[in-house]
Amino acid sequence: MRRTLLVILFVSMALAACTTQAPSAIPTALKVVSPSATPGDSPTPTETEWPTPYFPPTSTPRPSATARPLSTEDEFAFAQMKALGHGVNLGNALEAPKEGDWGVTLKQEYFDLIQTAGFQSVRVPINWDGHTDQKSPYTIDPAFFQRVDWVVEQGHKHNLAVILNIHNFNEGINTAPEKHKERFLAVWKQIAEHYKDQPDSVYFELLNEPHGTITDTDAWNQIVAQAIAVIRISNPRRSIILGPGGYNDVHQLETLKLPEKERNIIVTFHYYNPFHFTHQGADWVKDSGGWMGTTWNSTPAEQAAISQEFDIAMQWGKREARPIFLGEFGAYSKGDMPSRERWTTFVAREAEKRGFSWAYWEFCAGFGVYDPQKAAWNTPLLRALLPQSAVK
Repeated sequence: MRRTLLVILFVSMALAACTTQAPSAIPTALKVVSPSATPGDSPTPTETEWPTPYFPPTSTPRPSATARPLSTEDEFAFAQMKALGHGVNLGNALEAPKEGDWGVTLKQEYFDLIQTAGFQSVRVPINWDGHTDQKSPYTIDPAFFQRVDWVVEQGHKHNLAVILNIHNFNEGINTAPEKHKERFLAVWKQIAEHYKDQPDSVYFELLNEPHGTITDTDAWNQIVAQAIAVIRISNPRRSIILGPGGYNDVHQLETLKLPEKERNIIVTFHYYNPFHFTHQGADWVKDSGGWMGTTWNSTPAEQAAISQEFDIAMQWGKREARPIFLGEFGAYSKGDMPSRERWTTFVAREAEKRGFSWAYWEFCAGFGVYDPQKAAWNTPLLRALLPQSAVK
């Protein structure tokens, strides 16, 4: 979640109430194993194994009979989405100007806690921009790569899928995409080559919450195709996550135009509605102090508002035969805990009903499901997310 520009999102919500496609090289066989199985360290070229995460019996992550039929490549992408299961964002750490600037430094014990609680994946927001040369060839700092390598290693050790994204790439990519595109693609080329030998449990996410000029025009669709082509040179079977403009707004899915032949794509959206509830008291959002005391009581009207927007994502995914991942959702700590628990419970279950995997924002900062000062889980939020968690 961008700590800046969220107010722009709110205002926009209020106002609203030449590329070459790289060929896919996806395995022709897929094996999904039982929940008790352990994924291998590295899948074979033609087969991948994953523990199946818990979803309610009503989960149906498949297009309807009238939608585009699923190909083998589609089936792989849907299995990869489902493998993300229930995840958590490692927010306020590596996407800060320097790790620790925003109060979070990643520790091995965090991965221990996340695994033990029952999460199946971590999304890792990363500020590559702050560790990359400004001039060509735009070299990424090797020491920063080593730090990200450690995070990936922790994911492997704890049987957690890992999503690596570009989170805070200077505002230029959003406001002047043509000017900054070369550097953006050069960064992805380096990331892709660096992690090309990682197993399928490592995912790439192109850009967190694209907005502004990049999505007011068709620039985002063009850059998406170009970035995918760059990644596919070294990662022919890597699952790639990307979302629409408007800060990954569900209402902007219709503007997203993906390369038709590129099927190993997972489409993401972020969800923070109603914004006055989820961001009350957030010090980076203008006038949010005036929203203090806003509650969420799970009334039929409040539930319907969320369900209708999730249906937009579900129907789009069915029509396009694209798996859907709810990459961020959460309510800030200034809200009352009973409301936060009710909202989080409802959002998580609505995602699961529609077959979406999800990742809560975030682990241990302002929205945190874990309190590092108390060295304890925020139990109501943990139960809202993972009602079957073994953690007491």
